[in-house]
Amino acid sequence: MTVSKPVLIVALTVCVTNAWGQPANREPHIGYLYPGGGQQGTVFNITAGGQLLRGTDNVYVTGEGVHARVIRYYRPVRNIQREQRQELQKRLKELRQKRLAELSGKEFVKKEADEPEREKKKGATNTRRVRPVRHPLLYNLEEKSLRELHHVAHELFFPRWKKQLNTQIGEMVLIEVTIDPDAEPGDRELRLETRVGLTNPMVFQVGQLPEVCELEPNDPGTYPNLPKAPPVGLPVVLNGQIMPGDVDRFRFRARQGQGLVMQVHARRLVPYLADAVPGWFQATLTIYDARGGELAFADDYRFDPDPVLFYEIPATGVYELEIRDSIHRGREDFVYRVAVGEQPFITGIYPLGGQTGVATDARITGWNLSEKQLSLDTQPGVECIRQTALLQDKWLTNRVTYAVDSMPERREIEPNDTVENGQRIVLPRIVNGCIEGPEDIDVFRFRGQAGDEIVAEVYARRLHSPLDSLLRLTDASGTVLEWNDDTMHKDGHLHTDMGLLTHHADSYLRARLPKDGVYCVHLADSQHHGGDAYAYRLRIGPPQPDFALRLTPSSLTVPAGGVVPVCVHALRKDGFDGDIELLLKDAPAGFALTGGTIRGGRDRVRMTVTAPPAPLDEPVVLRLEGRARIGGQTVTRPVAPSEDMMQAFLYRHLAPSQELMVSVGRPRFRGRLFELARSGPVRIPAGGAAIVRIRAPRHPRLRDVELELSEPPEGVTLHSVTVVPPGLAFQLNADGDSVQPGFTGNLIVEAFLEEGNQNSEAPNQTRRVSLGVLPAIPFEIVRR
Repeated sequence: MTVSKPVLIVALTVCVTNAWGQPANREPHIGYLYPGGGQQGTVFNITAGGQLLRGTDNVYVTGEGVHARVIRYYRPVRNIQREQRQELQKRLKELRQKRLAELSGKEFVKKEADEPEREKKKGATNTRRVRPVRHPLLYNLEEKSLRELHHVAHELFFPRWKKQLNTQIGEMVLIEVTIDPDAEPGDRELRLETRVGLTNPMVFQVGQLPEVCELEPNDPGTYPNLPKAPPVGLPVVLNGQIMPGDVDRFRFRARQGQGLVMQVHARRLVPYLADAVPGWFQATLTIYDARGGELAFADDYRFDPDPVLFYEIPATGVYELEIRDSIHRGREDFVYRVAVGEQPFITGIYPLGGQTGVATDARITGWNLSEKQLSLDTQPGVECIRQTALLQDKWLTNRVTYAVDSMPERREIEPNDTVENGQRIVLPRIVNGCIEGPEDIDVFRFRGQAGDEIVAEVYARRLHSPLDSLLRLTDASGTVLEWNDDTMHKDGHLHTDMGLLTHHADSYLRARLPKDGVYCVHLADSQHHGGDAYAYRLRIGPPQPDFALRLTPSSLTVPAGGVVPVCVHALRKDGFDGDIELLLKDAPAGFALTGGTIRGGRDRVRMTVTAPPAPLDEPVVLRLEGRARIGGQTVTRPVAPSEDMMQAFLYRHLAPSQELMVSVGRPRFRGRLFELARSGPVRIPAGGAAIVRIRAPRHPRLRDVELELSEPPEGVTLHSVTVVPPGLAFQLNADGDSVQPGFTGNLIVEAFLEEGNQNSEAPNQTRRVSLGVLPAIPFEIVRR
C-alpha cells in the first residue's frame, strides 16, 4: 500500500467535527418527529428534533410510496430577545388583522398605528436590523389561518411552562413528506443523512384516516378572544405534543350507538426516553360530555403503556377527548397520535398461532368487527413470531401477533385444573390454551423417564396476551420439582430480548426428571386474573437448542475503505452453547466482516464492517445471518438490527429496527491508513503479552499516533506503541487473574492524534482527533 505524503497529512489533520469514529455523543441523532405520520395521498410538513443535524441534505424512509425532502435546518431556539419578540409580535398582529378582515369581507389596509406605541413616542427611527426568529412554526407564516396564528404565538410566547433546554432535541429540520395514495399503511422508519452521517431510525406512520394537528390553546378553559374551534369530523387521527403540565382537548361530534375506538400511539413513536421516568410518555385518555362530565378513562391497554379507550356513545352530541401525561411531564418529544372512530379493532385472538404448513384460522373478538375468524399465514419461513391484520371493507384493523412452530400442536380441553384430571399429552407438544378466570389453572400430564430433560415455555406476553404466567413442574403426587414466574435474557443492565415489551412475564423452566413416572406442568396467572383474552401457547418437550441474533447500531456511517465497529448479541436457547458464525448476506461488492464469530459460551461479540473502496451515492441496506451446527445440522438465523436504548437513567434495551442501513461517504485518504500485518487470532499468554503489528504509511507524525482499546474485556490492556517497519507495533497484555486460558473474542482498536487548537484565543489547547478503527483483532488467551 502506498499513500502520498500530502494525502497522509490531510488524513492526520482532519477536523474533529468531520472525524469518523468519534464517541456516540458525536453522532447525529433524532429524538422525535412531529407529526409522527400522515395519511395516504397527502403532502405535508413534519419537524425532526435532534442533535448534530446541521448539514442535513437527505431523508430516507423505509418501504415504498413515501418520499421526503429537506426544507430547512434550524438551530436551537434559545431565549428570544426583546427586539425579536417585538418584531415577531408586530408581524403576527398584522397577519391576524388581515385574517379578520378577510373573514368580514373587507379589504385589509395596514395602519400606522400597528407599530408599537413606545416606538412612536420615541420619535426616532432605529435602523439596527433585528435578527429574525427562526423556527419551523414560522415557515409559510403568511399562509396560516387565524387559529394557526394564535397557535404560533401561544407556542413561542406563552409562559405557562418553563422550558428546560435539551441539547439532544434542540436542533430541528423541517421536512416535506409526500405519501402516495397506495402506500402500504403501517410503521416505517425515517433517517436523516447529515454531514456527519446517518441518524438513528425513528418510527413514522402511514395511516388511512384524515389527520389534524392540535392548535394551542386547547386545554380546559375558555378563551373569549378566540373563535371556538368546530368539532372535528370522525374518523380522524389527532396529532399533538404535550409540554410540561399541558392538557390537550379535542371536540368531536358523535352519534348515539357508535362504538368508538380511541387508540393512542405515543410510546410506539418514541419507545424509550433516557432522561425520564418511567422512560416514556405515559399518556392518559379521558372522554367528557358537553357539560364537562367524565364518561370514561384509560391509562394503558393491558400491559401496553399506550392506552386504548373503547366507548359506546350514549346520545348524539358533541364530546371532548382529553390527552395528557399521567404525571404532568412534557417536552417536544412527548409526541402522540390518537386514532378516533368506528374502526375495527381486534382485542382477542385464539389460538395464538399454528403449526408450520397447517392451515389455521383463529377466532377473533373485538370492536366493530364484521368477521369472526382470521386466517394465519403458517407457511414455512424464518420468522417464528409474525404479525397480521384483518382487512375489513377498506379499513385495516390493528396488527395482531402470533407464532408458528414445527412442533405438533393440540388445544386445551377443560376440565384440567388438578393433577388428577390434568389433560394427558404426548411429548413433544405445543398446547394452545386460555386461562379463563381468576382461579383457573391448566394442568397437563405426561409420562417421563429418569434422566429425561424437559423444557416448558410459555408464549403469551410476546404475543400480546395479558397473561402473567406462572409455571410449575410437579410429580404425580403434586410435589413441586421446579417453578418459574418470569425469565429474560440480560447482559448487565441490557435487556437483550425484551425489545419494546415493557412488562416481560413469560415463564420458562428446564429440569431433569428424577425417575420414571407421571409428571404434570401447571400453568396459571400469577396475578389471579383471567378471561377470554388470556390465551397462551405452552411448549413442553425435550430441549430444542437454538439461537436468535441482534445487532447494534442499526445506522452505520463509514468513509469509503473505512472500518466501523458493530456489536452482535446472541440469545441462546435451551442450552445451545456452540460457535455462531456471522456472515453478510447478498451484500454489495466491497463490504466485509472481520471477527464475525461468537464463540461457544459467549453471548455477544464486537466485530467490524469494512466498507468498499469507493463511496456510494445512497445508503444501502445490509443483511447478516448467523450459522451454527446444532444436532448435526447447519442452522441459519437472521441477524435483526436493533438500537441500544436507555430507559429511565438505568435500564437498556435492544429496541428492534426494520433495517440495517449503511452510508459510505468520501474517503479521507487513498487506500487504508492502518491494516493488520497478519491474519488469524492473536494468542496472548495468561499473565503475559503478545506483539501486534499494523501497516501504516511512513510519516514523521506516525510516532504521535495513539492507539486505544475500545470496550476491552477486563484484564486485557494495550501498551508500548512504537514505530517499526512496516508501520506500528503495540503490545497486548493479559492479566492472569482476570482472564483465563481459553477465553476468546475480538479487540477493537481506535487510532487518535493530538492536534493543536486552531482557535487563536486558546492556542495552547489541543484536541484529540480520531483517525479511525482498525479491523477487529480476534484473540485467544493461552497458557504461558
